[in-house]
Amino acid sequence: MSTSNLPLSGKLALVTGASRGIGAATAETLAAAGAHVVLTARTSGGLEEVEDRIHQAGGSATIAPLDLADGESIGRLAQAIGGRWRALDILVLNAATLGSLAAVPAIDAKEFARLLTLNIAAPQALIAAFDPMLRASGDARVVALTSSVAAPRAYWGAYGASKAALETLVGAYGEEVKNISAIRTHVVDPGATRTAMRARAFPGEDPASLKGPEVVGKAILDLVLSDASTGHRMRVEG
Repeated sequence: MSTSNLPLSGKLALVTGASRGIGAATAETLAAAGAHVVLTARTSGGLEEVEDRIHQAGGSATIAPLDLADGESIGRLAQAIGGRWRALDILVLNAATLGSLAAVPAIDAKEFARLLTLNIAAPQALIAAFDPMLRASGDARVVALTSSVAAPRAYWGAYGASKAALETLVGAYGEEVKNISAIRTHVVDPGATRTAMRARAFPGEDPASLKGPEVVGKAILDLVLSDASTGHRMRVEG
């Protein structure tokens, strides 16, 4: 498959949490549109499967297994990618952990600290590490995955707080760079989607009643290709 006439030909994308679910679907969709996609997640086996599907479909990808809880690994990743490419055009902040659903007084402090590290500190570290490469792009997009529970909902305080914080963080970055770069930031609420995280949160739900993650991946591609202004928030229906 020739990628020269595809909409994302020559573009570089980085997708976190790309070993399964929405991250994997988004990575495959961006690759099918011509982007070279760097896939990150903790599990190399899942990443290799996604990379293989991308290659089988004629796309190109590179895997970079890493634990986002290790801040130093993010810096090393940025150094490695910056040594090979000049600019980063698409950064998809998808990786997150659900944690346990609990009333606010019952939130486990140790688990909460890890959740905040993965869901908010790691995205900040990624933005900081890749800011120079994003600024070097002629049309960079930062897409953060959020949730409807970013608005207060009983027993979702920990996860919801992390998503509300992520929305604010990414939105602030967008405001900071909108007049001095070609970077635009967007927030995507995938809605009810057939993923492992969803199954854990709603164990009694019929997965067949939910849209597949590929629907979200296509919506993210459409957003990246659109003229949506920085700060645009989108909910994926279906």
